[in-house]
Amino acid sequence: MIDWLVIWGVTQAAGVVVYPILESLAQDAAKDYGKDFFKDCLKKVIHLPEKDVQKEAYGKALKEFLELIEEELKDAGYQEAIIKQYIPYLQRFIKREEVSAALGMAFNVECKTINTSLLVKVWKELDLPHLPESMNWDFLSKSYIRAVKKIVQNSDKLRLIYEVQTLDKIADSVQEVAGIAPAFDLEKYAEGLREQYGNLKLESLDTTGVYYNELKLWKIFIPQNLRECQEFIPQVYELPKDRSRLLQESGQLDVLELAEAELENHRKRYVEQPIRGVFEVLGDPQELAKEVVAKYAVILGDPGSGKSTLLQYLALIWAERPVRDLPLHPLPLLLELRTYARDKQAGKCKDIVSFIHGGNITCRLNQQDLHEKLKNGDVIALFDGIDEVFDPALRDEVVTDIHRFTNEYGEVRAIATSRWLGYKSHRLRDAGFQHFMLQELNDEQMQEFVVRWHDLNFAEGADKDRKRERLQKAIRESRSIKELAGNPLLLTMMAILNRNQELPRDRPELYNQASRVLLHQWDVERALVEDRRIDPKTIDYRDKQAMLRKVAYYMQSSAKGLAGNLISAAQLESILTDYLKTIEVEKPREIARIMIGQLRTRNFILCDLGGDSYGFVHRTFLEYFCAWEFVWQFKESQTLTIEQLIHDVFGNHWQDESWHEVLRLISGMIEPRFVEEIIDFLLEQKVDKSTFLDQDGSLKEEGLANLLLAVDCFVEVRNRSLIAPTSNKLLKILQFEVEHQSPYIFNPETLAKLIRIIAITWQDNPDILILLRGYAINNKNWFVRGASLYVLAKVWENDPDNFIIFKDSANKDESYHGSSGFEG
Repeated sequence: MIDWLVIWGVTQAAGVVVYPILESLAQDAAKDYGKDFFKDCLKKVIHLPEKDVQKEAYGKALKEFLELIEEELKDAGYQEAIIKQYIPYLQRFIKREEVSAALGMAFNVECKTINTSLLVKVWKELDLPHLPESMNWDFLSKSYIRAVKKIVQNSDKLRLIYEVQTLDKIADSVQEVAGIAPAFDLEKYAEGLREQYGNLKLESLDTTGVYYNELKLWKIFIPQNLRECQEFIPQVYELPKDRSRLLQESGQLDVLELAEAELENHRKRYVEQPIRGVFEVLGDPQELAKEVVAKYAVILGDPGSGKSTLLQYLALIWAERPVRDLPLHPLPLLLELRTYARDKQAGKCKDIVSFIHGGNITCRLNQQDLHEKLKNGDVIALFDGIDEVFDPALRDEVVTDIHRFTNEYGEVRAIATSRWLGYKSHRLRDAGFQHFMLQELNDEQMQEFVVRWHDLNFAEGADKDRKRERLQKAIRESRSIKELAGNPLLLTMMAILNRNQELPRDRPELYNQASRVLLHQWDVERALVEDRRIDPKTIDYRDKQAMLRKVAYYMQSSAKGLAGNLISAAQLESILTDYLKTIEVEKPREIARIMIGQLRTRNFILCDLGGDSYGFVHRTFLEYFCAWEFVWQFKESQTLTIEQLIHDVFGNHWQDESWHEVLRLISGMIEPRFVEEIIDFLLEQKVDKSTFLDQDGSLKEEGLANLLLAVDCFVEVRNRSLIAPTSNKLLKILQFEVEHQSPYIFNPETLAKLIRIIAITWQDNPDILILLRGYAINNKNWFVRGASLYVLAKVWENDPDNFIIFKDSANKDESYHGSSGFEG
């Protein structure tokens, strides 16, 4: 026993854990230590070393490994008494067959790293005590391999067999010539990911100077939902036919040939399929399990829908782990495809692997080590922004490179992202990629974001609670704000703006501020400075807003009207040029073209829709700028009279639901006395109610379109006390409709809407509470009673007097179960 301890270089001073563990091994002289240790690394060796030589090498290597473990424990601040407690656990650990084989691989001439993922996995499987969070397995692996090389170099018999020293020098020379960094430091790579993606970059969204440098993406991220769209991308089939034809002709869209009946079946299957959580499909990054729905996935979505944020989150969750656990999880390689395409076009790289080796993903990674990880499938490749490669031919090359990469490294998981517009699915679909559409945030996800945002950005107190509730209420009660809030980027912008203003009562100002913020990204000045042919000219956000008003006004006057949201590049250029002339810009057409060129790389306000056409990225902005242009003509340029506003704008469009938001916004942007005239005009309009009956002969809400729009316009008025007579008139008309329902009985949804409008619009009027309690108790129509009870519970939920009414009503209406249709 003592002989082997001496040969192994183990004395009493060898270390707290080393001596007792190797002493235990040395006691069993009959044990074949090399059987498991050398079983894999000797496969290519013709002349095997003698058993005693193997035994000597085994003991010396194990000594080096245990000393490195002990050093890690000491570096973590563990005292000697604590370190000694690890002795029995380490004994169990090194006796595992797979651990011995992994450590033995260091004697292979081609070994550059040992399988640290396996070591960490076995430690966890044995349910052994936690190792220090700072445990650096990557550093330990490198140090252990260097120690083993020295053992080989110092052994005449091993050196002759392996010729390690010569081979290593050759390998190192090859690396130096290739310019490949020799290190593969997981800790450093994780730090690079945190530095590049960890903090939310909100400077461009925050114009107040209050930056959010410490707001961590992985803390605020809300996992969204997905719908599979493998064979059918619904938005593509909603494009106007002329636009889809242009996209197909330019090679930016697959050829679409579906009969109407087949198209309807596809739509139905898409909507009826179960919505899945994103981590249900891609795998939970917090878990070790590798079972996923899609090994290869393409995530599609709108601008600002969270595609890039999703990939950054997947990378950051890995980077936030303790160093000891990093080898347990697939290494995330996050590639921004616009950068890859640029380098490929410039000849800086020939394929994805050479791009990675060039140091374009936060830090350079050792080629041999990375190759092993790729071959073993210990990597997840994240390809961000197929759509951000604007040249169609180059985009096709990039997609081909992604396909080649997954072919070469078949064990690697891969996720790509793209806007749905202009994306051609067949290439990657044929390569085995499954396609999913990112869904907008639902009510629960919006609320969770709002809560997290305020928890992370505000100190505890009344101000935090007030602002959180203010934003929640705005999303809850405003249809337009809720539509915007479904987009993560726009919801983030709202949360920033909510710091200093109330959202629901001042939507035009919200849109004004939002456009002002987003137009900072349309950085015309920088483009002008970079283009030496043109003298720089300041074009501020007000000029940009004015141009967008003109664009929206042109769109609404086109054949498709507001429903179209489409303008050709030629017409857009003409509008911008005409405006630039009014502010005496030199070379206005050249500047207009530069601005349009920027739209290809700026995804908000206006965006490139392909097929040589553009549109507003979100319908809300089209509606806002359209409304603002009418108001501008009415108030500023005075080219539109109140009579024209009423009869030509409201008169021509009040029956068109696609115009209702524009009409509401106009009402919120003009003086109350003019809104009073508009409301009187709407109430005078005649509606043929017989054309709006449901299958039971009951009146649908469309039969009251003029009345409901009049109320919507009234709600937009900031100071309603200025038009008190109109307020009373509207309230009386609504009461009459609820109580008389003439000449047709209303369906439950219509009744519910009228009662909800009364409650919410006039809730500050004490008579309304009395009115609704009367409806809840005495009205003969049980739908009216049920709807009244519902709004009492929602709007006056803390009023103790209501509980008596609820109890009496429950006894009176045993048949009522709260499902009469008014909950919507």
